[in-house]
Amino acid sequence: MYYTYVLRNCDGLLYKGLTNNIEKRIGEHNSSTFPSYTKGKGPWECVYKEVFDTRREAEERERFFKTGKGRDFLKRQINKQG
Repeated sequence: MYYTYVLRNCDGLLYKGLTNNIEKRIGEHNSSTFPSYTKGKGPWECVYKEVFDTRREAEERERFFKTGKGRDFLKRQINKQG
């Protein structure tokens, strides 16, 4: 199982990614030693996720999230959640 996820920090910055272990990955993003774009910009919380059977499906969805239409879709989904 693979997850495509969206994290948000306290400044409202969104980060999109994919993983096969979402709990571990969020912990890594919040770690001060994890070498990523997110380092030092947290804390991060997961505000949206989708589950896929294959890595390829998750990769395609992550690419969509990074397009203009994908960003618009995420805004609507995140706003629905409150």
